[in-house]
Amino acid sequence: MNRPLGDMPAQALAAADALDMVDIEQPRVLLVDDDERNLLAVRSILDDLGEVVTAKSGEEALRHLLKGEFAVILLDVYMPGMDGYETAHIIRSREQSKGIPIVFLSAVNKEAEHLMRGYSMGAVDYVFKPVEPVVLRSKVAVFVDLFAKTREIERKARQEQALLDANLRANTELLRAEQDLRRAEQRQAAIIQSLPMVLYLEPYDAEPRVPNYVSGDFEAITGFSLDAVTADLSVWRDRLHPDDRERVLASLEMRRKSGRLSVEYRWQHASGGYRHFLDQAVLLRDANGRPLEFAGTLTDITDQRSLETQLVQAQKMDAIGKLTGGIAHDFNNLLAAVIGGLGLLDKRAALDEDQRKILTMTRRAAEQGSELVRRLLAFARRQTLEPRPIDMVALQDAVSDLLTHTLGGLVTIEWRPKNGVWNPFADQAQLELALVNLIINARDAMPTGGAVTITAANRKVGPTEADDLAPGDYVILSIRDDGTGISPEDLGKVMEPFFTTKAVGKGTGLGLSMVYGFAKQSNGAFRLDSKMGRGTTAELWLPRAPGSGRAATAPPREELARYSTEGRKLRILLVDDHHEVRGTTAAMLQDLGHSVVQSSSGAEALETLRGGDCDYQLMITDYAMPHLSGTEFLRAARELCPSVPALIVTGYAEEDTIGDRPEGVDILLKPFTAAKLEAAVLRSCSAPAVAR
Repeated sequence: MNRPLGDMPAQALAAADALDMVDIEQPRVLLVDDDERNLLAVRSILDDLGEVVTAKSGEEALRHLLKGEFAVILLDVYMPGMDGYETAHIIRSREQSKGIPIVFLSAVNKEAEHLMRGYSMGAVDYVFKPVEPVVLRSKVAVFVDLFAKTREIERKARQEQALLDANLRANTELLRAEQDLRRAEQRQAAIIQSLPMVLYLEPYDAEPRVPNYVSGDFEAITGFSLDAVTADLSVWRDRLHPDDRERVLASLEMRRKSGRLSVEYRWQHASGGYRHFLDQAVLLRDANGRPLEFAGTLTDITDQRSLETQLVQAQKMDAIGKLTGGIAHDFNNLLAAVIGGLGLLDKRAALDEDQRKILTMTRRAAEQGSELVRRLLAFARRQTLEPRPIDMVALQDAVSDLLTHTLGGLVTIEWRPKNGVWNPFADQAQLELALVNLIINARDAMPTGGAVTITAANRKVGPTEADDLAPGDYVILSIRDDGTGISPEDLGKVMEPFFTTKAVGKGTGLGLSMVYGFAKQSNGAFRLDSKMGRGTTAELWLPRAPGSGRAATAPPREELARYSTEGRKLRILLVDDHHEVRGTTAAMLQDLGHSVVQSSSGAEALETLRGGDCDYQLMITDYAMPHLSGTEFLRAARELCPSVPALIVTGYAEEDTIGDRPEGVDILLKPFTAAKLEAAVLRSCSAPAVAR
């Protein structure tokens, strides 16, 4: 029984008073900012919440963390030397500080990309400058309260154990302690209830693990009621992801020795899908240092991991796209010289039949290289597209004609468009090529034969329905086969250029990457779903044609006959930094009867023009040149010789990049033939002011 207060021995009272003094310290807040004014302003806002410790750099902050614990860290993002992201990364990598909440202070960069970077570095929240005092106090108070209540729970546990051992606790003091604890738990529960986490207390020797106290919305996070989990103690272990189970169980075993736990794993929700959990705990001991129980948090970080994965994938594909686009540009320069040179040989040299066959084979190989470059540009989303409404019936006929002699007798195509399907808005030639690639891939996945089913359907996408599509109307073209399928480990790689699951020599690895780039450049999406042994479904999402959506007829091909070369022998200024391409282009122009003045850079050409020599009927310039680009050269040249028409040649095929070119300047894409060069020259010089 509890004794009256007056019967308590003086020694026990002294011990209880000593325990009351243990761990009673004001929660500390670490404020890191290189601006003295910000430190003073924020400190004045938070001064009454706890002890505010300031640091003017990341290095100084790390030194403070070596000397004690903090309830929360307020960390400025941009600082000289070690910035906020690097400081947060180091804090999270240290065992003694990785559990301290970090709130980033930032005056800029509210974009999702920077926010996701902060969260990936370990931040739990962002506060943007200028700081709103009420908002900052509210956020900091949450973590200060959590810190204080954790210390309060530890202190109360030791105090109650000591008083129970001595049997000297008075009923009035016990009641007061219980009331304080209840209020603390209520405040803590209210905070936790609003967060995607639960707090738990778990006995030290529990096997299998089962909490004896849970605070928070346990059912919302796991899909199970707490009673259902405690009724079947194997639920938690059995629903761990198979790839994570061994690691998690090892971490649980280690926590008995270290007294701490911090492990991330996947756990199967009651709905059947896997959620990402961050499980953290510390060991509480009694007054004599004996292990008592683990106090921990279980946080659902599924959304955070999903966003991080999407960001990493987007960055990877963008980086690969930039790399392949640059490679394609260099190849276009080389192919321009090769194809142009072959054309000159064909025209100038007297070749016998065998020699002409060799020349023809060489030209065909160069053209195949040009097609390979076009596929690279398609993945990099740098090809020139001419989108227009596409009639689905005409598309079906065109693709079927292309594949008539390709599929063989074992594979058939079944077109099943739904009634009333809209017209997609895309480049018809590139769409035909994409469908051909997908159908041939489906054929290759069915070595014993089968059917490739192609369907078309309408779909409306709302503001929150898809991360990779803008809201609007789309036409979905689905290509399905019953072939061998794609393994899960390869499914995320097949759209990368040069990756292929086919045998050596049977695929370039550019088919699906071309389709992916074409879909993205067309403001659509490309999706793959595959099951091993059950087949693959590829979906092309393309925007619905605007307006009435009626398909337009293909524009007539430009006839060179309407441009007459008679009497149009021009004096042309040719600017290109690539020696071989410049020489080949000049030879083509000279074969067409023109006089060519060559220059290896824009600066060199401008010096010629500044000398007063504007007697040119055309200026032809490469786009990508060091120091002075083609568009910059033409703007300067127009000031010196305003009446001379111009033409830009490029290996990039990026209309947006060259969108700032002077008015009336046409673009010719590398590699080009003599006929294409002649047509571009005549188009550029068709103005009446050009001398004949």
